Amino acid sequence: MNVSERLETEEDLLTCLHIKFYHPKQHTQGFYSLLPLDNRHKHSADMPLLLGRDVQVCTFPIVDRRVSRKQLAVHAYRMPESPDMQFTLQNLSKTAKVYVNSSALDFLERVDLPSKALVRFMQYEMLIIKETGEAKGSFEVELDVLLAPPLETFLCEPSTVPVMDTGSQLTPQTEFQGPLETDDLFL
Repeated sequence: MNVSERLETEEDLLTCLHIKFYHPKQHTQGFYSLLPLDNRHKHSADMPLLLGRDVQVCTFPIVDRRVSRKQLAVHAYRMPESPDMQFTLQNLSKTAKVYVNSSALDFLERVDLPSKALVRFMQYEMLIIKETGEAKGSFEVELDVLLAPPLETFLCEPSTVPVMDTGSQLTPQTEFQGPLETDDLFL
């Protein structure tokens, strides 16, 4: 394997954030005209990923005067002795709350991003999916625009939670309470 092949292989292993945008008026407005869509972009882990309308400051500018100059930031970090890169999302807007799944963030508040998160502010919705890779000095970002609201995508994706023979579904928050039925023959 030559050096260039080895470098490509190592880059393929970087953590990637897939950020998928949706706005109900995205087909008639040019909100995403400045975003580099459908390509992976390398981003330094020591710099926050900024989203907002300020073209000079934001990593990914949105063309909408109602969006704050700096709307939100995504920060990368690692826990001691963990190989995984983690992310937090911070609300930088003084006027608009940012919602991450069911958590509401006021100005300067942050929350850890799970591997899949639904982020909402104003009429914007974003589905952020973390593709695990090696935590190095950088990570990749891939931007896309959804044709339908991400909540539909979020709810319609196949579940990875196992289904028991009883037909009920266990979730991480649910404890198994024992069988739902008993067989009188064995009592």
